[in-house]
Amino acid sequence: MADMNLNQLWARSLLEELVRGGVRHAVVCPGSRSSPLALACHRVEGLRTWSIIDERSAGFFGLGVGKHSRAPAVLVATSGTAGAHFYPAVIEAAMAHVPLVVLTADRPLELQGWGAPQTIPQARLFGEFSRFFADVGLPEASDAALTHLRATASRAVGMALRAPRGAVHLNIPFREPLAPTPEPFGEERLSALAREGRPGALLTCITPPARQPAPHAIDELRRRIAATEQGLIVCGPRDEEDGFAEAITALSHATGYPVLAEATSQARYGGGAGTLSLYDTILRHAPFAQAHRPELVLRFGGGLTPKGPQQWLDASGAHTVLFSDEGALFDPAHRAAQVIEGSAVAACEALCRGLSRGLGQWAQSFLHAERLARNALDAAFAEQAELTDPRISREVVAALPSGANLFVSSSMPIRDVDAFAPGSAMPLRVLSNRGANGIDGIVSSALGVAAASGRPTVLLTGDLAFLHDVGGLLTAHRHALSLTVVVVNNDGGGIFSFLPIAKATEHFELLFGTPHGLELSHVAGLYGATFHRPDSPPALRASVKVGLEGGLHLIEVRTERTGNVEHHRQLFARMGAALGEGPWG
Repeated sequence: MADMNLNQLWARSLLEELVRGGVRHAVVCPGSRSSPLALACHRVEGLRTWSIIDERSAGFFGLGVGKHSRAPAVLVATSGTAGAHFYPAVIEAAMAHVPLVVLTADRPLELQGWGAPQTIPQARLFGEFSRFFADVGLPEASDAALTHLRATASRAVGMALRAPRGAVHLNIPFREPLAPTPEPFGEERLSALAREGRPGALLTCITPPARQPAPHAIDELRRRIAATEQGLIVCGPRDEEDGFAEAITALSHATGYPVLAEATSQARYGGGAGTLSLYDTILRHAPFAQAHRPELVLRFGGGLTPKGPQQWLDASGAHTVLFSDEGALFDPAHRAAQVIEGSAVAACEALCRGLSRGLGQWAQSFLHAERLARNALDAAFAEQAELTDPRISREVVAALPSGANLFVSSSMPIRDVDAFAPGSAMPLRVLSNRGANGIDGIVSSALGVAAASGRPTVLLTGDLAFLHDVGGLLTAHRHALSLTVVVVNNDGGGIFSFLPIAKATEHFELLFGTPHGLELSHVAGLYGATFHRPDSPPALRASVKVGLEGGLHLIEVRTERTGNVEHHRQLFARMGAALGEGPWG
């Protein structure tokens, strides 16, 4: 199809380069100034276009696509404040190392600063949270301008994918005509390279640096491991689907070190015999924690969700080594003696060479403590028929089939899954927005994961996080996306009841508890979702399994916020008491 005018050629050239760089999803928000970009998203082969009305929701949808696929989605917004609504998603992309390409259409230079509508300064709109920014300039029918545009797009997608991954921003001004109105622009004078680029390849392919960890650092650490029996492998949040669970299992066996696996580490579900899930409970038990201080800690991924285990690790005096895929540092207490950059999987494989200690007495004591705690948790749940917040997390995970996606909201859901949904040999992809740890954009992020993966996907969220992004369900309705949303509805902000502020002010309910009193079945009706309200653990599992058959499902589970804190304390106390005074070998 021929380009009708210069704006069409300009937009097509830009999108072609992004697709050649690995972009497969375009998230387009309606607007006039961005019309050439929106039309190009439909014209360019190899790009699936999602139309989303709300830019804030669109940003998190694109983030979810990138979290699952590890390739950037492209976001398209018109001029003015529209692009500013991408900001929360751009921040999360920067903090969580998720690739994203943001395109903001803009008014031409002559309209800037003179009160033209929908015109604001858009240069470097996202500040330090953008990995790369360029204003590509107004469309120009010249070889120099078009090849520069293509090269800049090539560079942008390369920067989004280069460690540390994140969002990149291209600002794209257009003059009229914005519609595909025929208008001569001297196309015959352009070279084939300017018009079409290099079909099948980027105009400028930038090869990233090698991600192999430094051999001398691996060799030195291997010698330290060989001389140290009391070590731990600690896995925090990590999104990659790159064989990490298998690599960590092999490293655990080679070193003899047990694995503390956070729920979103991609090492808990599908992990091996040395993997621990109930590490928070075990390390709350003072006799065990005191008797099992490690001498060496190998840390992968981001920071752990619960504070206690991290504080225990920081106070242990252990020699700590961080493995950083993206060059990010998760060490707020500054206890790490060394950071090894590069592929975590490659680091595990390299460390395993020449080591074969097996899971000896040191690891077995951790595993025995885990079994005691897990038996106590199973017994506690067997004695109760009601659906409490901890029980919901366990039942949702138990209902998932192998290979399913579970997206978990920040605040209490991620804490409950981490504490009360033990791992298994069955692989699951568990994701959460743990870069900035916010509750914004949760529904839209989960929809992005579902759209990019095509797998059964469940979102577990609290009621406030759900309501904060309830408009994201419009995207599911408009695009007939399948998602099962489990909302733990305790009528407010449950996490605040665990904090000192709960007893520090008479205005707690108004300012922090924030009860809403809404009937969530109306939300299901508005967006065309099938509504469920299970009242028992078997009914919850059944609802999740029905939801996973396809379509949009909203499962509301009502709980009592007032007793939630005490119920958590009782569960932790019961599991801790089961550990006894040792020995745990």
